[in-house]
Amino acid sequence: MSVAVQDSLLDFGDEPAPGKLRPQRVPLTDGAWIDVQRGWLAGSAELFGRLAGRVPWKAERRRMYDRTVDVPRLLRFYGEDATLPDRALDACRDALNAHYRAELGETFTTAGLCFYRDGRDSVALHGDTIGRGSTEDTMVAIVSLGEARPLLLRPRRGGAGETLRYSLGHGDLIVMGGSCQRTWEHGVPKSTRPVGPRISVQFRPRGVR
Repeated sequence: MSVAVQDSLLDFGDEPAPGKLRPQRVPLTDGAWIDVQRGWLAGSAELFGRLAGRVPWKAERRRMYDRTVDVPRLLRFYGEDATLPDRALDACRDALNAHYRAELGETFTTAGLCFYRDGRDSVALHGDTIGRGSTEDTMVAIVSLGEARPLLLRPRRGGAGETLRYSLGHGDLIVMGGSCQRTWEHGVPKSTRPVGPRISVQFRPRGVR
């Protein structure tokens, strides 16, 4: 699949490579937090092009209530023993493990990739609670490539005015930690405006989906 993406003015560098991790931590409610670092991955447009062309993307269908519908994005999952599709992803995972392993108590071992082709592609608000994330504190690290799309976060218990909005793309990193998967939800809404393609890479520990 060949897809062009516009470079960010801040996204210099021919060979994709993560920078030094200096994330800004934002405490949330109920023991949740997020770390955010803009432009962490240099050369992200190059990596976007490589992944768009190399990854064997899969279009899935899921049962929703009384009918089966198309999942509004393309997907690919790499398990614990799988070879990642680009060495830059290995470098990202290694850097994340070096920074977060002591706090997390384990390593990031899997990678899930989502391809949002345009504004019609999306993911509903949810928590990664299939597996250990439903009962344990954990972390999910997301690297965004391509055009920026908003990531919404809101507490599961509700509350007016508590939805947070982060526009993520061009090598940005967000890490959701603590109780975030159980007590908060996150999602990428549809857009009626013309938007370019985006790939998100989600690094997770063993048994977290």
